[in-house]
Amino acid sequence: MAEYVNVAVDAMGGDNAPTEIVKGAVEAVNADKRVKVFLVGKEPVIREELKAYTYDAEQLEVVHAEEVIETAEPPVMAIRRKKDSSIVKAMYMVKNGECDAFVSAGSTGAVLVGGQVIVGRIRGVERPPLAPLIPTEKGVSLLLDCGANVDARPSMLVQFAKMGSVYMESVMGVKNPRVGIVNIGAEEEKGNALVKETFPLLKNCPEINFIGSVEARDIPAGAADVIVCEAFVGNVILKMYEGVSSALLHQVKQGMMSTLRSKIGALLVKPALKTTLKSFDTSQYGGAPLLGLNGLVVKTHGSSKAVEVKNSILQCIAFKEEKINEKIKEQISLEDKAAENN
Repeated sequence: MAEYVNVAVDAMGGDNAPTEIVKGAVEAVNADKRVKVFLVGKEPVIREELKAYTYDAEQLEVVHAEEVIETAEPPVMAIRRKKDSSIVKAMYMVKNGECDAFVSAGSTGAVLVGGQVIVGRIRGVERPPLAPLIPTEKGVSLLLDCGANVDARPSMLVQFAKMGSVYMESVMGVKNPRVGIVNIGAEEEKGNALVKETFPLLKNCPEINFIGSVEARDIPAGAADVIVCEAFVGNVILKMYEGVSSALLHQVKQGMMSTLRSKIGALLVKPALKTTLKSFDTSQYGGAPLLGLNGLVVKTHGSSKAVEVKNSILQCIAFKEEKINEKIKEQISLEDKAAENN
């Protein structure tokens, strides 16, 4: 029997569930024979969606969960009370070793709480950050944190930098990734209290390739491979990124269709423009992993379509094959030993 990467997918979470979630799951198993998906949610509904597709039944199973955690529900209360929800049930599959990873487009709060309470943090990790890949002129950068820890301490940002470096090197193949901290200027003395306290800690950290401060305008140019900040700043950067990309694309399309001459020009540049725009399409990079847990938890956008769900599932393969959790555990263990020796 094939050795699969087993991924539990929250079939009921997100704006487009279950239709786009099920479609993305089917596309994932059809694209890669190494993955097996467990669609967790209301079985009759999921089965009805699956009737439209052809797939290898060995690679896809349905796990019934009667309840659904809605986005507006208080996360802690929902995790405690809705034990038979798709999120809770799928996370226990990761905790119990039945699955290697969990993917959800559902309630961010519930995913964050469930990740820490059910799957659990790696020993020594203060707080797990959400770490999405964002497109740049030079490829991609890892932004962490983008939504898990609005109020962070300097020691937490240092751990983010270390975990982000492990991820970029192991999963993305970036050797000695450049780490930058988000700031309002390049000078070391600039920034708020958190940045000023964190800067010297990162500067004196031998495990990472710290390049100093990175201003928001330099991020799209690929100024750093790992971009470190607390979740408030990271979420603003991510949402601004997405908003500007959407508005720019709209304006380009509108401009190209404004006159007969521009329409003719649009036909000529369409192939090159399509390639360029695809490189800045965030959906191709999948979701944001919650780093530092005992299992992989991936949060995709609430508005995710099938392509993003598919890519979120497939990114779990590299996570397992490159043994990211083991490498993060090793990094944190070295950190603890160094602290003991001091």
